[in-house]
Amino acid sequence: MRFAVHRIMSESATALRIAQVAPLYESVPPKLYGGTERVVSYLTEELVRAGHRVTLFASGDSRTSAKLVAVCERAVRLEGEPSAALALHTLLIETVFAHADVFDVIHCHTDSIHLPLARRCPVPVVTTLHGRLDIAALAPLHREFADLPLVSISDAQRAPLPGASWAGTVHHGLPLELHRPHYDAGKYLVFLGRISPEKRVDRAIAIARDAGLPLKIAAKVDPANREYFAAQITPLLATPSVEFLGEVDEAAKTELLGGALALLFPIDWPEPFGLAMIEAMACGTPVIAFAEGAAPEVVDDGVTGYIVSSVAEAVACVERARGLDRRECRRQFERRFGAARMAREYCSIYRNCEARWCRRRA
Repeated sequence: MRFAVHRIMSESATALRIAQVAPLYESVPPKLYGGTERVVSYLTEELVRAGHRVTLFASGDSRTSAKLVAVCERAVRLEGEPSAALALHTLLIETVFAHADVFDVIHCHTDSIHLPLARRCPVPVVTTLHGRLDIAALAPLHREFADLPLVSISDAQRAPLPGASWAGTVHHGLPLELHRPHYDAGKYLVFLGRISPEKRVDRAIAIARDAGLPLKIAAKVDPANREYFAAQITPLLATPSVEFLGEVDEAAKTELLGGALALLFPIDWPEPFGLAMIEAMACGTPVIAFAEGAAPEVVDDGVTGYIVSSVAEAVACVERARGLDRRECRRQFERRFGAARMAREYCSIYRNCEARWCRRRA
């Protein structure tokens, strides 16, 4: 596969030639659910807006103002061929690194599949880890590749690998215009994300029931969790005032979150970030989150929501959430979680890694 990336000859001497490498499971941005690919989209568009020359490696059904290089026509999940994922990602990584010398930096969001080629690459490669890191095999893996810079999406995410080669933490960001804020407190609670044991939608149902409020559930069900959904969650959906919506698009998400009293985020795992929390804040909606993973890092307790440790504590905070200033929720989102801020922080990491790479090669 051949393509061209022209060297920048613009007025901006500080512009970078950047490769953004996305997973192929969802398009960029996703049609429905998809956290990593959504963040890659927001970052890519902000980098282009800032004057950088960006090439996005992603599925062919992606939409971007960057140059798009695709190794498959459609995202793996929507294509319905998960068995092809490894082969397609191997082809993706080979396509990227075969043309590495036309970039100033390569930014991978593809877990660890690219690391052997990254070590031998003529330009710096930055890797953002988007998943949980409390997996035994990851410690020896990152000891082996300790020469390659990693980016965490929260400080909490780093806890299992404190000695890894961290180049920085960059919180996710959203375009400020993506969601329209709603400043009147709604009359229902909402759960947004995916159905899995660690996301604890069962807790959300219990909180809404005990608080005496309707609950709207907008979530996808992965094939791996269909049995869990059928056995553990489907019976709970018969609870009065619980509505299961399935996956929703961005427009529906704005209305759903903006019209809610609060987002319930009752997780039971070391959540690396939790994009739904800042999506809610963008809509002016406070978050009631369990004190796991990055939640205490994202939610400003008593300002943009509440951090709790039990269902009973969450229920007690539902009525308190009604008194929070929804305009302040939106202001805090704009201050802390904008996409432009995210892009600036990544650019700083790119330049630091580029400088270290040059010194190492000198």
